[in-house]
Amino acid sequence: MKRLFLAALMPLALTACLGQVREPSLAAPAPPFDALAFFEGHSEGVGTLDKIVGKTEQTRVSSDGTRLDDGSLRLVQHIEEGDKPERKRTWVVRETAPGRYAGTLTDAEGPVTGSSEGNRLHLAYSMKGGFCVDQWLYLQPGGKVALNRMKVSKLGITVAKLDETIR
Repeated sequence: MKRLFLAALMPLALTACLGQVREPSLAAPAPPFDALAFFEGHSEGVGTLDKIVGKTEQTRVSSDGTRLDDGSLRLVQHIEEGDKPERKRTWVVRETAPGRYAGTLTDAEGPVTGSSEGNRLHLAYSMKGGFCVDQWLYLQPGGKVALNRMKVSKLGITVAKLDETIR
């Protein structure tokens, strides 16, 4: 009888745990995410990169964004990832329509596409080696901080995730 009682309580206990795991959505209607305005000037990013093969690495990104004569933004980034030597990459991004972006990235193979809605900015591009990047940035209240959630996949399998705070 005691075993039957415990067996009946187990699913209830598991259900209670599942209810607490939910993460609040980061999406909100405001503040609106203007990617070119947010990345113009200097910003710093600190995050954690979790790879499916290998260890978790701390990342630090120093970025400098400059508006070009045609209205696009050139963003030069210096990236520190774990014990690896610092590397540099450059984005050039332009707004093609309200809330729509297109550009290039030295790490990318092909174009970068983006869209924004509310406080969200979504970027997508392919990298050398058949890797696909899906990046969601969430502008926080006050408009000075963005949370970056990036997923890297190959053949549909997630191989790395980045959680970064950009200021």
